[in-house]
Amino acid sequence: MAATTKTHGGEQVPPGASMSMGQHMIDQGAQMLQSLTPIKQMSQHVCTFAMYSHDMHRQIETHHYITRVNQDFLQCAVYDSDESTGRLIGVEYIISDRIFESLPQEEQKLWHSHAHEIKSGLWVNPRVPEMVVRPELESLTKTYGKFWCTWQTDRGDKLPIGPPSLMMSPQPVDLGIVKIGLVKKRDDKYGISTDAIKTTRGDIPEPTHLNPMADYWMEHHKGFAIDVEDVEMKKRAPFP
Repeated sequence: MAATTKTHGGEQVPPGASMSMGQHMIDQGAQMLQSLTPIKQMSQHVCTFAMYSHDMHRQIETHHYITRVNQDFLQCAVYDSDESTGRLIGVEYIISDRIFESLPQEEQKLWHSHAHEIKSGLWVNPRVPEMVVRPELESLTKTYGKFWCTWQTDRGDKLPIGPPSLMMSPQPVDLGIVKIGLVKKRDDKYGISTDAIKTTRGDIPEPTHLNPMADYWMEHHKGFAIDVEDVEMKKRAPFP
């Protein structure tokens, strides 16, 4: 029987047969016997928005499950929702301004800033009081992120198809402004007001300097896209 695409909780799930009882038992046994330590280090859930670098008219809601490795480096598994059927659509790395300034300029072009995203109230920790996350927000305004999307669910892809896409962050100009309907849908889900959150964050200090090589599109009006090409495989050296 051919695999079909099903929906669960209003979301599509990838084509494939349903989980068997045996697979459920294996998973439950593994959970009891294995530590799953890296996953347990995820300490925050952030909901925000992103745009495709090669087509910034396409905007998506994103859910980042964050592990803080140290004060200068965070890593995030990114999903398209916070439901049990949420699809893993990419990964984001977040670094401090100190680390960012040490990168080559060609690398800096691939990163985006977080200051506007946070100050505008678009970046939220669902169900966590603002006063609790305030110190973290003040720190994150000075960070930069590199987000690769590996599954373009917004265009209806049932599976992760093609090369990864570089993503950009919301900004207060033209293509960087998040669509009102997208923000309202998020706000209604969590019972929050992005505008009200923006007001409460008005006194979060602005970074004294944002490197113009980040958010490269704003000044240079160019995005980035990855093409897959055939290359000759390296031959293994003969054994001595």
